[in-house]
Amino acid sequence: MPSGADLIFVALLSVLVFTPLSVRLLGDAGIGWHIRTGQQILAAHAIPRMDSFSSTMAGKPWFAWEWLYDLVVGQLEATLGLNGVVWFTAIVIATVFAWSFRLLIARGVNLFVAVVLVLLALSASMIHFLARPHVVSWLFTLAWFWILDSSERDGFDGQRKRWLWALPPLMLVWVNVHGGFLVGFVLLGIFLLSAGWSRFRLKESRIEDALQKIAAAKRVRTLAGVGLLSVAASLVNPYGWKLYAHVYSYLSNRFLMDHIEEFQSPNFHGVAQKCFLALLLITVAALAVRGIELRVSEGLTVLFAVYAGLYASRNIPVSSILLVLVVGPLLPAARFAEGFFERMRAVEVGLRGHVWGILAIAGTFAIAANGGHIGSSLLMDAHFDPRRMPVDAVNYLEKSEVGGPLLSPDYWGGYVIYRLYPKTHVLVDDRHDLYGEPFFKSYLKMMHVEPEWKGFLQSHEIACVVLPRDAALANILVETKEWKTIYADDLTMVFVRERADP
Repeated sequence: MPSGADLIFVALLSVLVFTPLSVRLLGDAGIGWHIRTGQQILAAHAIPRMDSFSSTMAGKPWFAWEWLYDLVVGQLEATLGLNGVVWFTAIVIATVFAWSFRLLIARGVNLFVAVVLVLLALSASMIHFLARPHVVSWLFTLAWFWILDSSERDGFDGQRKRWLWALPPLMLVWVNVHGGFLVGFVLLGIFLLSAGWSRFRLKESRIEDALQKIAAAKRVRTLAGVGLLSVAASLVNPYGWKLYAHVYSYLSNRFLMDHIEEFQSPNFHGVAQKCFLALLLITVAALAVRGIELRVSEGLTVLFAVYAGLYASRNIPVSSILLVLVVGPLLPAARFAEGFFERMRAVEVGLRGHVWGILAIAGTFAIAANGGHIGSSLLMDAHFDPRRMPVDAVNYLEKSEVGGPLLSPDYWGGYVIYRLYPKTHVLVDDRHDLYGEPFFKSYLKMMHVEPEWKGFLQSHEIACVVLPRDAALANILVETKEWKTIYADDLTMVFVRERADP
């Protein structure tokens, strides 16, 4: 009999690989350069230190800090095509929300309430349902919080205490997958502060308090030891301590943070953002009624989640997951059919096997390995959406004699790398930390056709320009004698430099 968590996992996995949502997962062109980077690593048996995709940054130092994720998706694409990349992403996403549901049930949350909360978190997170390494960070965040929270609930003297020592090995993987590993240290700091506060406020006037203070001191020492080992593990990456300096310089650059869409505060007119807003309102209501019951660690986690989600749209999924796990146990059970839902929750807790999830993973892998087919029926067809990516234009360029370097918007650069590298190099893509502020200032001035916009075009050797049809720069180049239109469709226009008469 499948558990509720199994049903959520199987349903999510099926929807993400068998429906048009598989195309949505490939809605960010950046997955293109992730795939090609992974395949470079497989071919050279070395992690790249210099950029090889861009004509403007060729040979310059590059931090391929998500190399382990790149390795996985590079191998999957080489073996299974884009179906393999979508299959892996769908497994990670399905695991995150099925596990979140399971944790809510284990903490005594009513079945109906747990379903509603997970659906809200799922809907809010759809803003970033993309085949990118950040989805793996969701899974690590969930695991990190579960270990820290469970060990604290268990009083640090129970069986779950030993799980704390799994955090350094997890960090060893996380730091080589995605920059979100910093969230792990924030959570570790929160629980360390909570343990320190417990030790500070407890008096020794009673034997019971004295024993609790001793236990709190032990928690502090344990968490401090785990933290030091986790820091040491995080330094086991291709760049050592320089990775921290690089991440800091990137995230502290106000110009880049203000001009990269995913780092901007959420616009609550979207459906996903409204679901996150609903979670915020539920959190406020729960804290108003039962906030006094929160442990220090839970209160600090809520503050962190709310701040992170309101600060940047990219943080909404992690914030939603953390809010659901903290607030869920505070919410009252649904009044209608209360007995039924409680009985169902009891059954759910007793179901510990996950054979249905394992079968779903194996079955979808077999279909992906067969080219997405079962017999003559095509069930999996992961591809880049031609309504969002310049698919037809790149098909044209692939067959033509037009070479590079090629200029396209940064949000298309990864797709061009995926399709045309190594024959053609791009001028720019969405690796903003590589290109830096001065480059992007000049690039954005050109894209927005601001004063001195021609400077970027004149300062770089550009053989071809691929632009959205409605872009301001495209409308200008159509009227510029120096550039000639060689291709146009409903989405894209392609320009090349006019040859001067001999």
